Amino acid sequence: MAKERIPNWLNSSLWSTTPTVDDRLHCFSLSPTTTTTTAAAAVSEPIVQPTVPVSPPAAASRPQSTVTSQKYEFRDPIDKNSNNNSNDNDQNASPSGVSSDDISRQAQLLAELSKKVVNFRELRRIASQGIPDGAGIRSTVWKLLLGYLPPDHLQWSSELAKKRSEYKQFKEELLMNPTEITRKLEKSAVDDQSKSESSGLLSRSQVTHGEHPLSLGESSIWNQFFQDTEIIEQIDRDVKRTHPDMHFFSGDSPLAKSNQDALKDILVVFAKLNPGIRYVQGMNEILAPLFYVFRNDPDEEMAAAAEADSFFCFVELLSGFRDHFCKQLDNSTVGIRSTISRLSQFLKEHDEELWRHLEITTKVNPQFYAFRWITLLLTQEFNFADSLHIWDTLLSDPEGPLETLLWVCCAMLILVRTRLLAGDFTSNLKLLQNYPSSNISHLLYVANKLRSQASN
Repeated sequence: MAKERIPNWLNSSLWSTTPTVDDRLHCFSLSPTTTTTTAAAAVSEPIVQPTVPVSPPAAASRPQSTVTSQKYEFRDPIDKNSNNNSNDNDQNASPSGVSSDDISRQAQLLAELSKKVVNFRELRRIASQGIPDGAGIRSTVWKLLLGYLPPDHLQWSSELAKKRSEYKQFKEELLMNPTEITRKLEKSAVDDQSKSESSGLLSRSQVTHGEHPLSLGESSIWNQFFQDTEIIEQIDRDVKRTHPDMHFFSGDSPLAKSNQDALKDILVVFAKLNPGIRYVQGMNEILAPLFYVFRNDPDEEMAAAAEADSFFCFVELLSGFRDHFCKQLDNSTVGIRSTISRLSQFLKEHDEELWRHLEITTKVNPQFYAFRWITLLLTQEFNFADSLHIWDTLLSDPEGPLETLLWVCCAMLILVRTRLLAGDFTSNLKLLQNYPSSNISHLLYVANKLRSQASN
C-alpha cells in the first residue's frame, strides 16, 4: 500500500534550493535509450515549497558546499564563465571561506593522521561528514580509505616508493612503441650472440620472432599494437572531453596538456593490464576526481607522484564496481541491471507512491537515469566540488561505496518527489537526467536516515 506522507524531517524549507540552469558541456550518457536534454528544460517546473518547515538536524548543519576552489594550493578554479553551479558555491560560502565545522573536522583528521597507527573506524566516521580542503588532508585520507596506504604510518614511505616504482615499470613495458621494443630485442640479440659464440648456443638473432609490422601472429607485438589503437583513440577522445569547464583538465595550457597525458596513460595501462574489461567509456570521469585531488596535494612530492597514486587508487575503487562495466554480466546478480533493481526496491520500500508513479504510471524506467548515476558515481549530476564531498562519504563506507551510493540515489529521488509526482514521462526524465542544484549536506543526511530506517 502506498505510503501517505513523507516524514517531516524531509520537508524543511531551510534545505530547499532553487535550481539554477546548469549548462553541462559534458553531459555523458552510457544508455543508448537515454536522450540528451538541457538543464534549462529540466528545471522549468516551479518548486513547490513544503508547508511545514522544521529546524534542520544538527548533523546536517553544514552549508551546501564549503568546498571552494580557492582553497586548493594548485587548483585551477572552475571557469566562472560557465554555468556549472558556480553561483551556488559563491552564495553559500562563509565570509572567511571556512566554517567552524570545517575547522573542527580538519583538526580531528589531522590528529588522527598524526597517530602512529590510524584508527580506521574513527577516520571513516569523521571523513564521512565531509573532508575540509587544505593541508592535503583529502589526498591522504582518500588513499587510506581506498587501502592504498596502510594504517601504520611508518610503512607509508616504503609502500609509496614500491607502488610508484611498480607503476613506472608498467609504463615502460606497456606504453612502449613496438619499434622501440624491436630495437631493444635486437640489441639484446647482439649481446646474446657475443656471449653464445664461445659456448656454441644458438643466438637470439637466429631465432625468428616475427616481431615486425607485417606479422599476423596473435602474439606479435605489432598485431597487439594495432588492436590497442582503437581503444587508445577512444581514451584520448574521452580524456579531452573530461570536465571541459575546468582549466585543470581542459584547454591548450601546459598544465591541462600534462594532466590529460597523465589521465590517458593511466587508462591505457589499466586497459592493457585488465584485458577482461579493457576500457569502458566513462572510466575517465571516475579517474578525474582522484587525479585532481592527488595532483593538488600541497606536498610537492605527493603532487609529483599523483599519476602513480591515482592509478592504484583507481584500480582499488573500480574493483568494487568492475562488474558494472562488464556487458556480459549486465543480466547477472552482480551486473548493473541488478544494482539498478536494488535502487528501485529501495524507493518502493520507502516511498511506494513515488515508485508507482515513476515506474507504473509514467513508465520512467530507472535505467534511463540510474545507469549514469551509478556507473559514474554521481560525477555528472553535481558540480565538481559537491562531487568531492559526496565521494568523501562514499569512500568512508566500510562495506564499500556501492551501498552508500544506492541510498544517495534513493534520497535524490525522494527530495524531488513533489515535482516528480506532478510530472509526466517527458518532464520527469528531463529532471532526472539533469538533476537540479541541491544542498549536498542535506542530501547525504537524508540518505543516511533512509539507510538507518531500513536497517531497523
